Amino acid sequence: MNRAAAIISSRYATHILSRPSNMMFGRNSWFVAAAALAYGATSGSAFAPSTSLGNAVSRSAPVTIQQQSQSSRQYSSTQLQMAGPAQVDLTGKVAFIAGVADSSGYGWAIARALASAGATIIVGTWPPVLKIFQMGIKKGSFDEDSELPDGSKMVIEKVYPLDAVFDTADDVPDEIKDNKRYAGLDGFTIEEVAKAVEADYGKIDILVHSLANGPEVTKPLLETSRKGYLAASSASAYSAVSLLQKFGPIMNEGGNMLSLTYIASEKVIPGYGGGMSSAKAQLESDTRTLAYEAGRKWGVRVNTVSAGPLKSRAASAIGKEPGQKTFIEYAIDYSNANAPLGQDLYNDDVGNSAMFLCSGLGRCVTGVTLYVDNGLHAMGMALDSESMADQRK
Repeated sequence: MNRAAAIISSRYATHILSRPSNMMFGRNSWFVAAAALAYGATSGSAFAPSTSLGNAVSRSAPVTIQQQSQSSRQYSSTQLQMAGPAQVDLTGKVAFIAGVADSSGYGWAIARALASAGATIIVGTWPPVLKIFQMGIKKGSFDEDSELPDGSKMVIEKVYPLDAVFDTADDVPDEIKDNKRYAGLDGFTIEEVAKAVEADYGKIDILVHSLANGPEVTKPLLETSRKGYLAASSASAYSAVSLLQKFGPIMNEGGNMLSLTYIASEKVIPGYGGGMSSAKAQLESDTRTLAYEAGRKWGVRVNTVSAGPLKSRAASAIGKEPGQKTFIEYAIDYSNANAPLGQDLYNDDVGNSAMFLCSGLGRCVTGVTLYVDNGLHAMGMALDSESMADQRK
């Protein structure tokens, strides 16, 4: 079974990554970031049968900073006191992941990485697919994908209905209230969910924005309507702003908000249209501004991960024409041919990177776009171009 790496329902269908099931956190691998965390990416085929790999997450004491009294502080000292090798322990931390509707995408991979480090996992799910998701959990449909490196299974403590295009109850139009897909549900706006989470858990430590939607994503920008453009911006960018507005007050100091973006925010990616490239650019710009504002107001860090392309069920539906490769298949082939690291990317590579950013190891990292794309973002020329043919001989 292939593990898709974009949390996307029919409404949230714009992230485009995947990985085979059971490709858990590359064997004994770590990545180096900030205070010496080493990270290694797994390799293999995105279309190959699943393989079981080892665990890159160890539960141990978190990083601690060398403590000094104000009077004896040595301003020339920059040393961190590490509790042995760089390790992550999120025991006692609560993580809310917005945009989880199955086990096939980024949101799930991030949740599993955080759960592996001991975090309590709660999620927000789009109302029209809520019952299907809850039934899948009850029937054990996601048990295989829930397995953690220590042999236990990830537990989702609670699932909240969440439609992130609505900020408050007053924003919900009658057509949604009367829609049978929302029948029997209320309290699904961002503000209402934040209040429900506060009532259930008090404070949270980690907020993940793993959702997006572009209803006209297959249209070139020149053919995109105003309605489609603004819808992409609302669901894919402003939803992150609203989430932090409403959840920020219930986040513990030192917490982290994380979102997911794509290289189309800064480079031309034909086929990724409908205003989605603009929405991702908004998201990255807002990440920097929110890092400043939320950092000063609540002591909360804000970051985003820009991940490379991998095949998912939702991504496979973009630009699908009989007898032709899909948009995502072209994107994967291009990445494999041109990225500095010629290896496949899996959704758990993003999960591991997210775990670092959301942990104490990333305590000084905020306002960044972290590329997890095998280095494709750094390239300015296409190695597989006909004009470069003599360089490949």
